[in-house]
Amino acid sequence: MINGHERVSDDTRLRVENAIAELGYQPNAIARSMAQGRTFTLACLSPNLTDFTFASIIEGAESEARQKGYFLLTASAPDEKSFANLVNQLLASQRTEGLLVITPNVEPHQTLLPKYVSTVFVGADPRLDRFASVTLDDEKAGYIATEHLIQLNHSQIAHITGPMIEDSSQNRLNGYQAALHKLGIPCDSSLILEGDWSATSGYQAIQHFLSTGVKFSAVFAQNDRMAVGAIRALRDGGKLVPQDVSVIGVDDMPLATYFDPPLTTILQDTYRMGRVAACTLIDAIEQPEVACQPMHIEPRLIVRQSTSRLI
Repeated sequence: MINGHERVSDDTRLRVENAIAELGYQPNAIARSMAQGRTFTLACLSPNLTDFTFASIIEGAESEARQKGYFLLTASAPDEKSFANLVNQLLASQRTEGLLVITPNVEPHQTLLPKYVSTVFVGADPRLDRFASVTLDDEKAGYIATEHLIQLNHSQIAHITGPMIEDSSQNRLNGYQAALHKLGIPCDSSLILEGDWSATSGYQAIQHFLSTGVKFSAVFAQNDRMAVGAIRALRDGGKLVPQDVSVIGVDDMPLATYFDPPLTTILQDTYRMGRVAACTLIDAIEQPEVACQPMHIEPRLIVRQSTSRLI
């Protein structure tokens, strides 16, 4: 009856449906799994479970999975060995129907995944067509951030990248260079330094720029934490933000609006990325004949008080 059997009379169906509504009945997911020979279980593997970006992606994925009747298991895999062990355990138990893999670098991971398991990468584009992916449009993010500073009359723009082994760092750098090129501004390699996403690396990058005497009126840091480190280093170096130097980041982390000054940044909607990734994975499981496609989430400029027009 609950499954909509056609031989049940309309009167009986109506009475049962009313009883279900009154009792607040929910279908038993385990019974459903047994009846259909499926587990309705997904697994999400992340470098760690504490980083804000990763945690937000997981939260969005879990919400979407639950809404569609799936369970989401989560586990941390900080290195290649632990990742391989977790994948083997999950697949050997036959509990997992698909994998979400949050990683900034797909190279060590994609060769460890068998062809028969549906997989969606989050944060980097795989090199093999059999995998789907969900990422920020990082090149566009880099372009928008740099364009914003150029529109404020800045032409000497220091750039602090993330680790250059990662796709997002390379793509954001490409966007930075594309914006400079389009507007006829030479790209000065002495204004580009590699960070590691930490506030400390942003601080150290600015210390380097100040100590070498390179001239700049704005800073584009590839994430908010490095931007905060940059602001602190500028202040320690006697510079005012944004009066002397404008600063922009990427992420729009929850505290960005409470920084001093409130941080101009590029929104990376990580919660939405997680939802889209889970939806994409479920579609791949339920419609395996559909080709995998990369999904790029649109970035958005959030203007606050850490950038201003150069006079």
